[in-house]
Amino acid sequence: MTNTPDRFALLQRLLHWLMAVCIFAMLFIGVGMVSTVAPKYLPLILIHKTLGVALLFLVLMRLALRLYYGAPPLPADLPRATKVGAALSHQALYALMIVMPLLGLGMLWAAAYPVVLYGGIQIPALLPQSDGVHTLLWNAHFYLGFAFFALVLLHLAAGLFHALIRRDGVFEKMALFRLPGRTAP
Repeated sequence: MTNTPDRFALLQRLLHWLMAVCIFAMLFIGVGMVSTVAPKYLPLILIHKTLGVALLFLVLMRLALRLYYGAPPLPADLPRATKVGAALSHQALYALMIVMPLLGLGMLWAAAYPVVLYGGIQIPALLPQSDGVHTLLWNAHFYLGFAFFALVLLHLAAGLFHALIRRDGVFEKMALFRLPGRTAP
């Protein structure tokens, strides 16, 4: 960490909001994929795989930026339990943003499905074909997807709590613009 900023760097904020949109899209596309056998299934798979790989690279970039720029401190008057909860939930979000695409890729490799992304980019298999491993990874990807969705909703609720109820500047630290009439952090 190079300093203690009062807001996240612009690149950190842009990546956060870009990834938020992509993650919501991924979650809903994932639900659509497992609930259909219609012809739209294959395009959904292609979008889901491509976004998943893109998100994996973006989260690694975000982690590097977070290490370089640091993160603004939480308000001093925030209860310790809330600060611990915030830290743990952020760690869980980062972990799931890394684990989910890796599980998805591993699941496809274990099923001997070619991982072809938009533009014809193919990712070579790093796992041998195994029905047992495929089932294990599919189940992990499926159920962790629900946990991820719940954690994203909790994160959204916390952001809205800080923006609309506490009005303590926490939301503005990640917002693309400062909200009028808010307390400075």
